[in-house]
Amino acid sequence: MWKRDEAPRPTSPAPAPAPVSSAPVPREADPAASRVAMSSSASREVAHIGKSVVIKGELTASEDLVIEGQVEGKVELRDHLLTIGPNGKVKAQVFARTVVVEGEVRGNVMATERIDIRDAGSVEGDLSAPRVAIADGAHFRGSIDMQRGGADVKTPASSIKPAVPAPTPAPAIAPAPSPLLK
Repeated sequence: MWKRDEAPRPTSPAPAPAPVSSAPVPREADPAASRVAMSSSASREVAHIGKSVVIKGELTASEDLVIEGQVEGKVELRDHLLTIGPNGKVKAQVFARTVVVEGEVRGNVMATERIDIRDAGSVEGDLSAPRVAIADGAHFRGSIDMQRGGADVKTPASSIKPAVPAPTPAPAIAPAPSPLLK
């Protein structure tokens, strides 16, 4: 009843097997890694910090980075993409070209191009980047400074002086002495 009609196959020799490459195969099981791999060019290298890894101190890299573990201190990837995966917990000052938050960040985040907080992402700290995107459902607590391109990313948002000085409080007026107390 469900029989497929198959055309007769020509009797040709079996094709030679494809040569086996010794290049590492990208991990497709990790959705954050596959998104990063698709968004970056094929020539970019991506480093991963696994779920069980805890780093305390200063982290500097010259390649894109995906954090699934815990990092405390400072993270600096000046010209690269930093992705905090769904399991990532970062308690640090973050500096990168682009920052994608799918996990949790506590600390100020500065990017030269873009900060993207995804729907399950959480950031408690100040953001500083020319472009900031916060998805519906994301958690954010802090301030946002969207300076124009070319601003120095080392300048934290909290050190920028306001354009208008804060108003000075009016001097306190002392009450007049009461005539009943004489």
